[in-house]
Amino acid sequence: MYYKLAQLTLGVALKIIFRPWAEGARNVPQRGAAIIASNHLSFSDHFFGPLPLRRQVLYLAKAEYFTGRGLKGFISRAFFSALGQIPIDRGGGAASERAMRTALRVLAEGHLLGIYPEGTRSPDGRLYRGKTGVARLALEAQVAVIPCAMINTFEFMPPGRTRPSFRVRPGVRYGEPLDFSRYYGMASDRRALREVTDEIMRVIEKLSGQEAVDLYAQTAKDRIAAGQPIQGEPIKDETLTDGEL
Repeated sequence: MYYKLAQLTLGVALKIIFRPWAEGARNVPQRGAAIIASNHLSFSDHFFGPLPLRRQVLYLAKAEYFTGRGLKGFISRAFFSALGQIPIDRGGGAASERAMRTALRVLAEGHLLGIYPEGTRSPDGRLYRGKTGVARLALEAQVAVIPCAMINTFEFMPPGRTRPSFRVRPGVRYGEPLDFSRYYGMASDRRALREVTDEIMRVIEKLSGQEAVDLYAQTAKDRIAAGQPIQGEPIKDETLTDGEL
């Protein structure tokens, strides 16, 4: 009910004010479970990514959005619930496994699950290395992955800014569904998970036109905070429960 209300109010307002554009929305199935895997450039991705779709997209969101107190906390909970966000603890280890089970339950119920394989927003507008949680979900749930590219949202409202630029038209581009049935039964194989993840990220790179960096986005953020240069380099595979989502 809240999501439908948000579509009729906030959704219409966003379309009128910012004139967002979309391509390939027909690639998203009208029914049945699927994963929408997107690059992540801006907080506004939460709005403009699912905006052109008739179906609700459920996203896994950090629990902090739902734990605030007072009026501000109430507004935050109501807002993110209306957007279809599901609170998760992103602390790694057991928390990551709980998040994975939540995501699998969403898919088992036949919903669209939205996920950002980079794990966090890009600090500079480039495309960073995908984490393997998206691959594990696709293989365990045996569902297709719809690659999604957010366009211009970094320029529209980059991380750290609270006011959007009215001079930029945000856009979203959906690619054709990716079938990974050849990997079914290999959800515990690290090499298979990395191959699936890298294939998804290559398609997103092509759709978005971004420069790809062989580095995790969070590592890049940590280096920026430490005043160190960002350099892409090979990274060892993560364990299956180390911050997959």
